[in-house]
Amino acid sequence: MGTWFTTARPYLLLLAVQFGSAGMFIFAMDAIKKGMSHYVFIVYRNAIASVSLAPFAFVLERKVRPKMTFRVFSEIMALAFFEIILDQCFALLGMKFTSASFLSAVMNSAPSITFVLAVILRMEHMKIKEVACQAKVVGTVITFGGTLLMALYKGPVLSLMRSSASHASQPENVTNPTGNHWIIGTCFLLIGCAGFSAFYILQTITLRKYPAEMSLATWVCFVGALQSSVVAIFAERHHPHAWSLGWDTRLFAPAYAGIVTSGVQYYIQGMVIKSMGPVIVTAFNPLRMIIVTGLACIILSEKLFLGSIIGAIVVVLGLYLVVWGKAKECKSRMAPSPTEDNSPQDQRQLPVTAPRNDSNDNKA
Repeated sequence: MGTWFTTARPYLLLLAVQFGSAGMFIFAMDAIKKGMSHYVFIVYRNAIASVSLAPFAFVLERKVRPKMTFRVFSEIMALAFFEIILDQCFALLGMKFTSASFLSAVMNSAPSITFVLAVILRMEHMKIKEVACQAKVVGTVITFGGTLLMALYKGPVLSLMRSSASHASQPENVTNPTGNHWIIGTCFLLIGCAGFSAFYILQTITLRKYPAEMSLATWVCFVGALQSSVVAIFAERHHPHAWSLGWDTRLFAPAYAGIVTSGVQYYIQGMVIKSMGPVIVTAFNPLRMIIVTGLACIILSEKLFLGSIIGAIVVVLGLYLVVWGKAKECKSRMAPSPTEDNSPQDQRQLPVTAPRNDSNDNKA
């Protein structure tokens, strides 16, 4: 039982992250409908995340946190730009032109982009003759196909529960693919998706130099709050009332997003990325679309279409193949040949310890 839980813990954590992220989409959409600026929402979200994470990072990682260098800080600024500005800003802006379900569908192309970037940067080994590699490639393609199916094909409405036809949860431009708003929104979402994938790739590289997940998440949220505040001040310069909050989701949504989605999620993802790589983390993101669809149907009384059900089944099949391939690959790495017993640990520690050892050898 203990061995099973240790093996399954990263997958269970990633599953919990998707449930928390799906709740953020529901609360954020409601807050934006009540007049909250999505630029201001991002500023409050990351400010709350940095404040909530900072005490834990300072106490829990004070003995393992390495010294901050200019190179690491420059990578943190790039991480904040990719995740906060490109991903969050453009994703919420695209959601305003389309819908929350369409946003989650388009963002599910991130596993495919991340896998391609990881292969290009040689962070994922492409041994196409191995079954594990074939499973990851086929699973990525199937997952991407399932998300496209959910986004482009609706089909008949399934009357599983009563839905409010008058609920303004699905903008008209979603049903009109030729509309200018739909095209602009899709472009914004694709920009956000590219930033999302670049964030995970760069985070993997940064964690090798700065192996303190919670401290890194705190720095990213803090720098992201500063960067997004500049964008928000410029975008809302003629609307100072946009910074006001209310005793509803306009306050709860950024607090929830800051603590759960940004704070806890960044820490968990960094911890899993450090041990399993970025592809397996982004491979779980398609589940968020399924959860968002279910919550929107239950809480917001949105309509449930046949295409969503079929696409969800395809997404789960592709996700299973990716997870199975990654698990098989990790299992083979845990049982190396006798001549390479310590190679995984040495590779994981190399970026941190190599410079120090080299200097000592030169002095000797």
